[in-house]
Amino acid sequence: MIEKQITDDLEALLQTLPPQLQRPLLQRADDSELLEVVLDLGRPAEARFPREEVVLDHKEVVQEDIDHIVGHIGAFGDDNRAGIERTLHRISAIRNRRGRIVGLTCRVGRAVFGTIAIIRDLVESGKSILLLGRPGVGKTTMLREVARVLADDMKKRVVIVDTSNEIAGDGDIPHPAIGRARRMQVPTPAMQHSVMIEAVENHMPEVIIIDEIGTELEAVAARTIAERGVQLVATAHGNTLENLISNPTLSDLIGGIQSVTLGDEEARRRGTQKSILERKAPPTFDILVEIHSWERVAVHPNVAATVDAILRRRSIPPEERWLDDEGVVRKEFKDTPQTVKPAGLDISTSVLSPSRIYPFGVNRSRLEDVVRKLKLPVSLVNSFREADVVLTSKTYYRKRPQTLRAAETEGIPIFVLRRSSVSQIEQYMMTMYGLEKPVDSINSALREAENAVEKVFKGVESVELNPQSSFIRRLQHQIAERSNVLSRSSGRDPLRRVHIMRPTDYPNGS
Repeated sequence: MIEKQITDDLEALLQTLPPQLQRPLLQRADDSELLEVVLDLGRPAEARFPREEVVLDHKEVVQEDIDHIVGHIGAFGDDNRAGIERTLHRISAIRNRRGRIVGLTCRVGRAVFGTIAIIRDLVESGKSILLLGRPGVGKTTMLREVARVLADDMKKRVVIVDTSNEIAGDGDIPHPAIGRARRMQVPTPAMQHSVMIEAVENHMPEVIIIDEIGTELEAVAARTIAERGVQLVATAHGNTLENLISNPTLSDLIGGIQSVTLGDEEARRRGTQKSILERKAPPTFDILVEIHSWERVAVHPNVAATVDAILRRRSIPPEERWLDDEGVVRKEFKDTPQTVKPAGLDISTSVLSPSRIYPFGVNRSRLEDVVRKLKLPVSLVNSFREADVVLTSKTYYRKRPQTLRAAETEGIPIFVLRRSSVSQIEQYMMTMYGLEKPVDSINSALREAENAVEKVFKGVESVELNPQSSFIRRLQHQIAERSNVLSRSSGRDPLRRVHIMRPTDYPNGS
């Protein structure tokens, strides 16, 4: 039976608080569930727990209280975050216009041992692994234990590229939760890609661990590292493998995709359109794990084969893994996708196709427009307690407002969009209702470009295509170029679109 052990170094955080705020917390029997302590100038200090918020002192916070905490922690960086040496606690500052600190959020950081039992065999295989999952699902916590297991149990040379000290904590000495793994600090997120390359060139690692690959430069650096035979374990934005296929920045992690044009005879033989999608290169990561929770994941053990199948409109079901009530790892291949429930919640089909959505931090009128356009049986409600799901943006989710914390506590599923744009909202709704998968959407756009080329050959001067993302527009421009016609893009995102034109009409565009 597998048991998780939690280390929180809570005493170190409490010692930074003024005495009148320490005492009420020390007297509570549930201090192990403390999430954060919040101080705002001129208001009573509060402690936040999963199911309640507690006032610690009815006296208002004064500047001396804030100065007391600031004097007991490390220096704040450009991101207004500080920490406590050799702990995982995070203190975030709110400043006034003059830069003076007027508020603090003291977040409890915990190391959880036993979180990778469900994928330990994959970690020990030596293959590169990419972890996906919504914000807050525990990706960074799992990375921390991956580092410890590989460094201590497998005796490998492990280097962590640690942006904002998220993995190994504050200070020059990393938190013991990473074991014997070495940590390279990254001063700002913009430098992460260069530190990744520095790590492999200077320190001869066998394994490199990276949190949040999110830019094209980082994706290129990851490929460079993998090509040198170093095992990579990393996280990235996105919930599923198919999310990455249509992501122009990160699709290279799974080999990238390109459109190729078949001859008429070959297209007829295959029974496909002339422009098809193919993988450009071997994937950077051999294995992809979709994390639903610490107790349940979906594993794609052969990323190359899965991507090729998706592009050919076939399906290779992932391996579903979960921990049963005895803590034993169970495995099963399933043909149908599963929606994962929050702890203690019985999932019904309403989550797969929600009829009541509460938008929080998402433009309500945009969501209404998408619902009307797609003709979905959806109503927008005014309270999360009336909703099947809460729809929010990544920006709002990261701030952890009271509404979202309360929804999580009550077991209401929360879906997080990268941005509150029309295209993001539309893609979410189409995915939830199974109207069109990302690859189907791309193929439809390519077919539209092919039809436009045929119309131009028949004498039409210009054909305007439907608005698409920059990634899909690039594929449409490739079709125009291979067909010896001109193309250009016009408009602003999310309404930017490609025009296919006769060669004498316009200069070539992009």
